[in-house]
Amino acid sequence: MTNTRLYRMKFADIYPLYVQKVERKDHTVAELNQVIEWLTGFNEEALQAQIDSGNDLETFFSEATLNVNAPLITGVICGVRVENITEPLMQQIRYLDKLVDEVAKGKQMAKILR
Repeated sequence: MTNTRLYRMKFADIYPLYVQKVERKDHTVAELNQVIEWLTGFNEEALQAQIDSGNDLETFFSEATLNVNAPLITGVICGVRVENITEPLMQQIRYLDKLVDEVAKGKQMAKILR
């Protein structure tokens, strides 16, 4: 199953939603950026470049250097266990969603960054 519509969404459109989610739960953009950097390898400057470039999610993740511990991310996101997702790009997107959820829920950063 190809999720072309989701893959074509711009990261710049999704990032503010992540920011709103963590700030609504009294967490910071710095915490959000820390988990994004852990997962993708994009530091703040590279992350801002991704936002400014207007890259879609497919391009965003193709340019990322996924953390070798990313497969340790487990749990349910959008009703689906992330470890059971077979489509690599969808799994990477859900990894990021799961990390953002964990920040918003106040999970300790040491546990989030496996």
